[in-house]
Parts: sequence; structure tokens; C-alpha cells
Amino acid sequence: MIPPVRPRLTEDGTRWLDAAEAKVKADPGAVLALFPAAGRACGRGPLPETGWTVDLAVRATLLTALPLDGEALGELLFDLYTHGDTAERLGVLAGLDALDGRLGDAGLPIVRDALRTSDTRLIGAALGSYGAARLPAEAYRQAVLKCVFTGVPLDTVRGLDTRADRELARMMADFARERAAAGREVPADIWPVVERHPEVLAELTTELPSLSSGAL
Repeated sequence: MIPPVRPRLTEDGTRWLDAAEAKVKADPGAVLALFPAAGRACGRGPLPETGWTVDLAVRATLLTALPLDGEALGELLFDLYTHGDTAERLGVLAGLDALDGRLGDAGLPIVRDALRTSDTRLIGAALGSYGAARLPAEAYRQAVLKCVFTGVPLDTVRGLDTRADRELARMMADFARERAAAGREVPADIWPVVERHPEVLAELTTELPSLSSGAL
């Protein structure tokens, strides 16, 4: 859900957003020039208690105004993502959740590209509700594992309540074994995933009793 951004805009910012929405509704290609300008026109400050910034919400709002669906929408979003800087790429990823019903799987190339980066902001954003719902099972598991490797907190990852299957728990357990063998700390946020599958947890804590979740 995109947080309401207009209450945080100046009069000039509101006029710019209104005009920009009208332009992209009339001509979807106009978004290519408007998207990079959102921060300059509307600001980049935080939206309190949302985790969003003004420019992020403005960009996502612009995307919802596009009069496109399916592959045509996916191709335009991928073009925006590919040619954008990090803030613009985050704007595209944030917009995917709001556009899910119109996109189908056409936004998955964007999610996969973000997951191939080393930028933890992009990796975390790729696992919003769109990516969490649309990624195939194996790709979702690998994405969650990459979050653990790169330090993206798992409490920001969507879908774990329904997609944390036994195979993902096993992968987390193997990761814990590798970290323990190397004398490195095991991230505490793997335990909610492992604990969903008591047999995996029991095997791990039997092998490595010092790694019980209660000890962390």
C-alpha cells in the first residue's frame, strides 16, 4: 500500500504531481522523463511512521497512473528500472506491489534483477509482497538465503508466514552449520524459519546444542 503523499507536499509539489499524473495517463512514455524528476519536484524527506520517503511514494503513485497492463506495463517498468539510479529503482520496486493485479508475472524480471545485485536496499525491496507472492518456490528460497548472507533482516521479508517450507528451514540450518564451523555468529532471525519445522530444529540443536534459539 502506497502511503498518502499529497498531505506532505508543498503547493508546488502537489501541482507537479497532479500534472505529472495527467501526463502519464495521456502518454505513458512521459513517465520516462518525469520519474527521475520526482525528488527534485516533490522532495526526498521521510514520510513519518511509514518507512517511505516522499520521492519513493511519488514515484510509486506515478506508476499507478499508467494506463497499461500486463506485458506492456512490465516492459515500461523494466525500462524505468534499468535506466534509473538506486532511488528510481526502489521506486519501481515499490510500485510493483500496488500494480500486482495489473502486472501478473510481467514484473518478475525486475525482481530477479534486483536480487542479483549486492545492494541490500534493492534486495530487500525485491521481496515485497509482489516478489514474495510471484517468485517460484526455489527462487524465493534462494532470495531469502541471500538476505541472510547479505544482512537484510528477515522481518522485512514478505511471505515467510506462508512460504517458509521445510526446504527453506533446511537451508537455514545448513547455513547455521557453516557459520558455526567457521566460528562465526549465526543470525538470530533464521530461528523463526527453522522453528516452523520442529524436526529440522531438533536435528540442528542436537548436532550443535550451543546454537539453540534460546541461547541467542
